[in-house]
Amino acid sequence: MHDIKYIRENPEVFDAALAKRGGESTAQNLLALDEQIRALKTELQNGQARRNEASKAIGKAKAQGDEEAAKALMAEVAELKSKMPEVEEKEREVSGRLQDILAALPNLPADDVPPGENEDDNVEIDSWGEPRVFDFTAREHSDIGPALGLDFETAAEMSGARFAFLRGQMAKLQRAIGQYMLDQQTIENGYQECAPPLLVRDDAVFGVGQLPKFAEDMFQTTDGRWLIPTAEVSLTNSVREQILDETKLPIRLTALTPCFRSEAGSAGKDTKGLIRQHQFEKVELVTIAHPDHSAQEHERMTKAAESILRALELPYRKMLLCAGDMGAAARKTFDLEVWLPGQNTYREISSISNCGDFQARRMNARFRPEGEEKGTRFVHTLNGSGLAVGRTLVAVLENYQQADGSVIIPSVLLPYMGGIETLEPA
Repeated sequence: MHDIKYIRENPEVFDAALAKRGGESTAQNLLALDEQIRALKTELQNGQARRNEASKAIGKAKAQGDEEAAKALMAEVAELKSKMPEVEEKEREVSGRLQDILAALPNLPADDVPPGENEDDNVEIDSWGEPRVFDFTAREHSDIGPALGLDFETAAEMSGARFAFLRGQMAKLQRAIGQYMLDQQTIENGYQECAPPLLVRDDAVFGVGQLPKFAEDMFQTTDGRWLIPTAEVSLTNSVREQILDETKLPIRLTALTPCFRSEAGSAGKDTKGLIRQHQFEKVELVTIAHPDHSAQEHERMTKAAESILRALELPYRKMLLCAGDMGAAARKTFDLEVWLPGQNTYREISSISNCGDFQARRMNARFRPEGEEKGTRFVHTLNGSGLAVGRTLVAVLENYQQADGSVIIPSVLLPYMGGIETLEPA
């Protein structure tokens, strides 16, 4: 959500920032509605003041025996009383229109976000690890997996496309990956483990920017609740409608949860394998930060995600997303892309975003600066994958595959595997 006061004071800057994301100039329309709202509020205030003044004058006129003046004043009060509800309704209607437009607009990109329209315009800023050289033709995980317990056919029969049924050693490996990530993010990187709700109400998904524009990307239950597309929704909303103590910041949270996405806009993309599923697991990282420190927290969160890839010895690159490729709520985003030898390319495995105060305004999440009794400021919110479990499973299968179809377990996962050191094909 945007601050109309900021737009009022910086209309050209606001439009230029929206244009960087491919949006149209809209400040003039917003300010026209804002001016109308302020005029209506002034009319209401003046009307109420005059009504109070006239009401007092009625008694005074009657006390002086001036019935004609009293009748005139009573008629004026009656007219004001009948007119004010119309003005109030008009003010509510125009305010609603302004809020709807503001709610649908994306966040403004940070100054150092490069311009661009899509992933082709993203900028590589770092890389780690050398892709393994195979002495055989590397295969994709969807070709390796079925002999190891990755069952797409059974899942398709009961649930349709974009689901998987994991069995035996494959299910154990997925669980090991998730548990290892959760331990690393809590023990090594200082995030507090949470077990949040998977079903949330409208105001929670509105708070992080999923509603109203991205409803089709989610699943909704018959009672109107939404299945979370990511634990970001639940974790970020844990500070909704709160005034936090400045000394409590930053608040760093993490959770390993199922995630549910309709993938409405991905027809024909990644229909094979685990890359793009309706249901998957992810370790999510969320930070509620002081505005002055959110840039440092963004770098810290990115390093926390990178630490998992390095421990698993998976080559990756760090990308700075261009304005046109960022999520709507993001102010600045880093993507981590892991090397997949079966596809002979890098694929996104984590997206880490600084949302500034965009989500906080929608949630009314604030903090009180130390030493101040009345003033409050909006917090900054950050979120990222630490990491997506399914895509990490894909990366392990493809990077640790052997010529005979087996897969070696990365050393850091061995304590979670119950003695299994290699996935063996059936």
